[in-house]
Amino acid sequence: MLPEISLHILDVAENSVRAGATLVRIEVLADTAENTLSVTIADNGCGMSEEQLAKVEDPFFTTRNTRKVGLGIPFFKQAALATGGSFSIRSKEGEGTVTKAVFVLDSIDRMPLGDMTATIHTLVTCHEEMDLYYRYARDGRAFTLDTREMREILGNVPLSSPEVSRFLKEYLDENRREVDSGSTL
Repeated sequence: MLPEISLHILDVAENSVRAGATLVRIEVLADTAENTLSVTIADNGCGMSEEQLAKVEDPFFTTRNTRKVGLGIPFFKQAALATGGSFSIRSKEGEGTVTKAVFVLDSIDRMPLGDMTATIHTLVTCHEEMDLYYRYARDGRAFTLDTREMREILGNVPLSSPEVSRFLKEYLDENRREVDSGSTL
């Protein structure tokens, strides 16, 4: 199992890239009153057939040709359920996939959220062919990053350029700190 939720998010988002998604939406919502940390990853990739969807939570099933097991989704599900949370995945061929994991926030079995700045930065700078919408919220405070808006402002400047990459890291860190306001996940 991966040691941080952010690495599970990266793994599922990479599945979206392999599925040909042009837009991936990632929402991380912490609600201390509800005692939940919800993670939703939605894409507009090729989606899965009902047969594939029925097997996707089986660790001995993968759609990839490079290996015979697919542990990402089963481990993500196990991580959420271990906290007393929930997990769901729905998909439709030609439309995309939505994966949602809900963790019990104060569970001793909940792994840390981890480095979401690195996860989002990696997805944005390494996958120029895809747009990413990211929303991080905690107890009513939130921020978003939308690469479609960034591309509109930047014009032909690639998101992977050193200046944009540096700005992106600073933007993600600053806004996460502001949303968290001293608390940690």
